[in-house]
Amino acid sequence: MRFAVDTGGTFTDLVVEDDAGELHMFKASTTPQDPIRGVIDSLQAAADGFGTSLADLLGRGSMLIHGTTHAINAIITGNTARTAFLTTAGHPDVLVLREGGRTEPFNYTVAYPEPYIPRSLTWEVPERLLSDGKVYAALDEDAVRASLKEMAGQGVEAIAVCLIWSIVNPAHELRVGELIEEALPGIPYTLSHRLNPSLREYRRASSAALDASLKPLMGAYMRNLTGRLKEAGFSGRTLVVTSQAGVIDADHAAEAPIHLINSGPSLAPVAGRYFARVDEKADTAVIADTGGTTYDVSLVRKGSIPWTRETWIGTPYRGHMTGFPSVDVKSIGAGGGSIAWVDEGGLLHVGPQSAGAMPGPVCYGRGGEKPTLTDASLVLGYIDPGFFLGGTMKLETEKARAAIDRDVAAPLGMSVEEAAAAIVEVATENMVQAINDITVAQGIDPAEGTLIGGGGAAGLNSVLIARRLGCPSLVIPEVGAGLSAAGALMSDLSNQYAKAKFAHTGAFDTDGVNAVLADLAAQAKAFIDGPGKGSIEQHITYVAEARYPHQVWEIEVPLRKDRFEGEADIRALVADFHAQHEEIFAISDPDAEVEVIGWTAVVRCKIRPQEGGSLKHDEAAVALPDTHDREVFFPDTGKVKAKVRRFDDLKPGESVAGPAIIESSFTTVVVNPGATAVRRPSGSLSIDPFH
Repeated sequence: MRFAVDTGGTFTDLVVEDDAGELHMFKASTTPQDPIRGVIDSLQAAADGFGTSLADLLGRGSMLIHGTTHAINAIITGNTARTAFLTTAGHPDVLVLREGGRTEPFNYTVAYPEPYIPRSLTWEVPERLLSDGKVYAALDEDAVRASLKEMAGQGVEAIAVCLIWSIVNPAHELRVGELIEEALPGIPYTLSHRLNPSLREYRRASSAALDASLKPLMGAYMRNLTGRLKEAGFSGRTLVVTSQAGVIDADHAAEAPIHLINSGPSLAPVAGRYFARVDEKADTAVIADTGGTTYDVSLVRKGSIPWTRETWIGTPYRGHMTGFPSVDVKSIGAGGGSIAWVDEGGLLHVGPQSAGAMPGPVCYGRGGEKPTLTDASLVLGYIDPGFFLGGTMKLETEKARAAIDRDVAAPLGMSVEEAAAAIVEVATENMVQAINDITVAQGIDPAEGTLIGGGGAAGLNSVLIARRLGCPSLVIPEVGAGLSAAGALMSDLSNQYAKAKFAHTGAFDTDGVNAVLADLAAQAKAFIDGPGKGSIEQHITYVAEARYPHQVWEIEVPLRKDRFEGEADIRALVADFHAQHEEIFAISDPDAEVEVIGWTAVVRCKIRPQEGGSLKHDEAAVALPDTHDREVFFPDTGKVKAKVRRFDDLKPGESVAGPAIIESSFTTVVVNPGATAVRRPSGSLSIDPFH
């Protein structure tokens, strides 16, 4: 038995794979003050569903995979360790100056952003290496010891080290690490060349700073998670979702917590890729995961999940760059709990503020006072107040109506239903723009792909989103309400190893590059023999970070082999780069040579025999009436009678024409007038938005 838990801003999703390979889905409220409590609560809900004790359920488990927002939340709220920054003398402002760029280049009223680690906690190290690795100025160890003594006096809890050209020669950084262990034993530290051997100084420094600042917190969180699970009866393997759409062991995650910054949203595209392929035979898809707090958008492009190194925490140029590759995810404050409000000019907004898990939307009856997208959907008749979360949570419609009337309808001079419909329309537009940012802005036409709707609130307006984008098909997976958790079960144990090594294809250093690739291969194979031992399949892929000469930015080009044996292999790399550049930018220069600045090995170990799985339903819930009518409101038609069907009672191949509501214990799918839904053999709903 395997467990996959995804902690969201409002709900904690759990997908359980039993010994027969069938999937079971459960939800519990997220507990922000103690996220692990929400994990335990979701497992308790599963134990209740299986009719057994929590200890018995956990005792049958071999693996638990956890996706968490704990790391990103700590950075955003400033709840990280007091961290020092050690850098080469003369370069104390690398975190201040960043890489330049402004989101509003002519708005000079915006204050310059503060560095992630303040200058008051920055120490300069007398040393200097040249770009070829030669020592220009020796490391002054006495000065380092003096700096460490000052740090101890200032209550430093973690240390980030980033020295110039340590990616070419790490000797000075390694020695600084030894000095830290001698002077401040027990204080966690991060050496930039080990964590992120990238060419750009700011990105390497920023990733080291972020990683070090998270080590005390995430180390404690991982120990707490594994400890409390063990106390509750779990003796299996605890894995954590990474930003790269893979999983790693919890103790490994504690050593490099920067891997967890985008832990939550990264696995939705893994599940989305599977359902796009199985249900629509599509290799291009937009994955839209609608949670209670955020709307996360990602892509599947020609069967692969795009990565990016341009990951910012906060607003680009004003926030902090992770400098670390992660799944390309666009997140906005638009979810079921997003608050609707009218500004002084009479314009309606939805989000980015969220009611969160506590107190939640007004209809939850937990003290929330501001109307949300969930409240609007309830008022429109989309959600059954007696069947929310399978009837385990009763919603209060009149409280939702009163809040919408007070905060939206009255200020805008609308009826309550018109105001609720306007809330849905504004939220839809926000979501469409988020999708455009990650598709049209990258040369992808969303009308050529399938829209995959995930998250508990996905079905409320996904038909409207698909229509705005021109998508020919929309898929709502049966496990869509826990899409990221389902993706966790489908994911591989993975890691990546990188090394900087400049190479020009016109004068290629074959021996030097092959030595780098051999070193990366050895590290990848050690991972297979270590954490990956016992896995079903293992794969190692190699990637070059390449560019045209004098270009500023690189693209990633997969290598055909694990070493270069002759001129033909070099020409193959050049040809693949031109093709990749043409694909991304619609332009290439076939006569040009190529520069490579770094090499990466990605290792993946398959730990689950099958990719998908059928959802097992609660027999008590299935016993409820299958078909009935409910009055719902659509802007174009007003109030109409809509057929209400149970998601799990639809037979494969059976179709339902809108207006209709298809609901399960975890989600509600609105099939607008003019759209048609068909149940697929996988259990998914495939919706034609236009017919």
